[in-house]
Amino acid sequence: MSSAEAFPPSMGRGSEHANDSNKTANGKIASKLNDKHPAEPNSKHATSESHGKSHTSEPKSSSKSSTSGGKTAPSSSSLSSRNPQDLIQRGVYKSNLLGTATFIGLRALDPLLQYKLLAGDWGTRLLSKLNISSIPLYDYVLETTTAEGTKASIIRHLPLPRLLLLLMSAGSSLKQIYWLLSLSREELTPTAAVEVSLFNTVVNTMGSLLLLSTSTSAALSTPRITIPFTFNSATGTYMSLPLPIALGTVMYVTGMAIETLTERTRKKFKDDEANEGKICREGLWNKARHINYGGYTLWRAGYAMAAGGWIPALGVAAFHIWHFVSRSTVYMSEYMQSRYGEQWERYKKEVPYSLFPGLY
Repeated sequence: MSSAEAFPPSMGRGSEHANDSNKTANGKIASKLNDKHPAEPNSKHATSESHGKSHTSEPKSSSKSSTSGGKTAPSSSSLSSRNPQDLIQRGVYKSNLLGTATFIGLRALDPLLQYKLLAGDWGTRLLSKLNISSIPLYDYVLETTTAEGTKASIIRHLPLPRLLLLLMSAGSSLKQIYWLLSLSREELTPTAAVEVSLFNTVVNTMGSLLLLSTSTSAALSTPRITIPFTFNSATGTYMSLPLPIALGTVMYVTGMAIETLTERTRKKFKDDEANEGKICREGLWNKARHINYGGYTLWRAGYAMAAGGWIPALGVAAFHIWHFVSRSTVYMSEYMQSRYGEQWERYKKEVPYSLFPGLY
């Protein structure tokens, strides 16, 4: 999300980047999958949505796609192969007003919470209750002299490391809301919206607390990197950032760009009727089959590095790689196999990398 899977580290729709037709699916493969996962009438796996109108799946002996309103809906074989643990309702092409409103509301609240933690006293008070020392946030007194006298005002200065982490929180929320409103076609239920939102908020909160704690903060690490074009003539110095924060910021921006741009590329490909029945291999999709998962992992690891340094970054990267390799890509491969058959097999052979081009 973009990052929504069985356990929701990502808001991405997954890497189901083919169009809505199953014309190229192999009949034998679809038949075997139907025998293994029979569609049950009135179950959530036997229901397909097109333009908000539901219809029961075809008998399992059929591997053809159904159409409604000129749009090709997923075949019964692809719907029956959906994994029940997958939060995204793959193949259910409709909006869920309550789910959408829940997700937007909860994700919009996250930057406000992180602001209270980083710029207010919520974070330091919480750490104090846990007997963990925190980095103080200093207030500055600004004196302004006028004809009426001198007036003093207190200004709270947010240090650059905290500001960057706050911007990362806001950026992830905006990206995921943009994904839901502009890039996603599949249903996000209220339950899935709550799970995905809470996961992101918990992870972001842990990052804020890592940055505030004197024992884990990346703001206290060395060496420091000088930031060009930040020379202060009054002090004769340049601004600088600890290496983990500088590198984490670059990883965050790069990963966010990869995830967002690849999902935009896939959306544009799917919207073109000339690509019906084809798997998207445009741009980075021709370098890795689940490239958006790789982008998500990169920016999540960068977020953790900017908060707590190398160890949290490695831990977050390891967790997401494990999750994507053992669960998300497995579910997605089953889904794509059921819909695109030999075309998916050929794509896997020609694009051997899963998450990171040239690495894995």
